Amino acid sequence: MHNVTGSVASPTALPFRLRPRRAVLVLGLVALALAPGELGELTRSLMSDAFVQVSVFVAATLLLFYGLERLFRFDLGLAMGGARAMQVPIAALLGATPGCGGAVVVVAAYASGKVSFGAVVAALTATMGDAAFLLLATRPDAALVLLPMQFAVGILTGWLIDRFVSVDYRPRGGTCEVVAPIGRLRARDIGYLIPAAPGLIVGAAQIAGIEIVDILSIPVQAIALVGVFIGLAIWATSSVTAMTNPSDHPVTRMAEETSFISVWVILAYLSYDYAAAYAGLDLKTMFSAIAPVLPLVGAAIGFIPGCGPQVLVATLYTHGAIPFSALAANAISNDGDALFPAIALAPRAAIMATAYSTVPALIVAYTLHFLAPGFLN
Repeated sequence: MHNVTGSVASPTALPFRLRPRRAVLVLGLVALALAPGELGELTRSLMSDAFVQVSVFVAATLLLFYGLERLFRFDLGLAMGGARAMQVPIAALLGATPGCGGAVVVVAAYASGKVSFGAVVAALTATMGDAAFLLLATRPDAALVLLPMQFAVGILTGWLIDRFVSVDYRPRGGTCEVVAPIGRLRARDIGYLIPAAPGLIVGAAQIAGIEIVDILSIPVQAIALVGVFIGLAIWATSSVTAMTNPSDHPVTRMAEETSFISVWVILAYLSYDYAAAYAGLDLKTMFSAIAPVLPLVGAAIGFIPGCGPQVLVATLYTHGAIPFSALAANAISNDGDALFPAIALAPRAAIMATAYSTVPALIVAYTLHFLAPGFLN
């Protein structure tokens, strides 16, 4: 969903080459998965859970969005530009969509003069980024409350910004650099799709409370680990830093972006369970001692670009370590991966919109903290 207006970083396709820093991390993860005894068993189990609980839903959502985008050749930025009265609600709806694609569409439309700054604030306030996929897969009850809440808060905040803020934060020139296209549908993209399809069935069954042990006599964990390792290989050889080029094939875009997101999800899963299993950390007890400042901490973490810290916050919530109020503060204040391309497209707008979104984040979070302390905990 990233119809970004601007110049392309290079007219040629992205090269296929190993990224040394990424490769080191991937080798470390593979070594942990292959480790003997309890460590390897725990690692493989957590990687499998990350794939069937989050990655497959990310893949399905991205493939749906990108497929429809290509099929209908629909420019959302242009459509918003023609719907002046509904710009803010449409922007908030795009932001509330899991992932960062909708928010980037809004920022790109603002950079090219199609929508108001209030629309940018609405989108970035409403977005939970890639952490929304994790919440939908593991705590759908909380997601069904939080995502509409962010949507409503995004609309209200966007309207207030348009009413009282008149500063133009658009970059001069109205163009931006976007990542070069990969240029073709590759075997590894199809390879990633193959385990993702049965993985989606397993993930959906888990949400419904149905346990699936094997698929066509193949253990679920084996299927999931194949998907994990293909995704790690894609990420280790990719030049994409979060966003793909809109001209690439939907399956390629799905494989690239899901692989990028999945690395952070795996790291979040491993970090929490390793800390509990091997360091003896009881995060729930530790955080309960500082409960009054957790919403403030959640909002502060929202300033950090990228989906990794936000996924970790969502993971802490799903494990019962932090309250719903802290999750809400982080969700409203954070922009996930959308902040990277947003800074590239319109840096001043991205920074100011993030700052403005912190105000409603704290208001909502502390309202929940004092009036409904046990809500959805």
